[in-house]
Amino acid sequence: MSDRSLSWRVEETTLNAFPALRQILYRDWLLRFSDGFTRRANSINPRTERIDRLEAGIDVCAALFKRSGQPAIFRVPEICDARLDGMLDERGYAMEGGTRTLYGAMGEVDVREDAAAEILDRPSREWLDAMGALQNRSPAQNAIFERVMNAIAVPAAFAGLREDGELTALTLGAVHDGLLCFESVVTGERHRGKGHARRLLAALNAWAIGLGAEGVCLQVEATNEAGLALYDRLGLKTTLYRYHYRRAPLD
Repeated sequence: MSDRSLSWRVEETTLNAFPALRQILYRDWLLRFSDGFTRRANSINPRTERIDRLEAGIDVCAALFKRSGQPAIFRVPEICDARLDGMLDERGYAMEGGTRTLYGAMGEVDVREDAAAEILDRPSREWLDAMGALQNRSPAQNAIFERVMNAIAVPAAFAGLREDGELTALTLGAVHDGLLCFESVVTGERHRGKGHARRLLAALNAWAIGLGAEGVCLQVEATNEAGLALYDRLGLKTTLYRYHYRRAPLD
């Protein structure tokens, strides 16, 4: 399989692992709406390498976002039509949020069952509340996050580790098309440096093998040095592609 083909499989998997609350399919575009919670779940995404009627498509997508009351945010993976970034730049769209898409074959990543790792097939109230606290989200953001978690339609696992009875490290994994995608990897500030996150990810790798997963992927901000180091140690050593966002200028 070519890197390009694998990249588009990963792209599809990551979208399914963190769904939007509402979406519009328009020709070569996927428009995602989630009441403003995260750029990724509120963005315009190209679905093909070569976009037909690119300029007109940009205008239609931007108008649909304006109608929703949200700023138009295009997500620009480097595997898509190279013309897109230049056209958005010409229109004054600001660049932000550079991100790397990492991948590791299942035979090359850390796989370890862990009796202490709690793995649920649905997010519990405790898991959701702990995730909100560890990520310092507002009650309104927590409510949207809960709706997103309950909208995941592919097989998913919601994992946690405890210290002194308290959930101190959390993540979730979702499997689609033979790939495991990690999302929302977080450890409480007082509990970092103890290997909790790596233990959880390795345990989810073991869980995903049972569902036929042959590879592991995730997307991480390019400036997150601690995260990049963790995922490298786990075995996700390949950067398949990068992406960034382009945000519409204020009217």
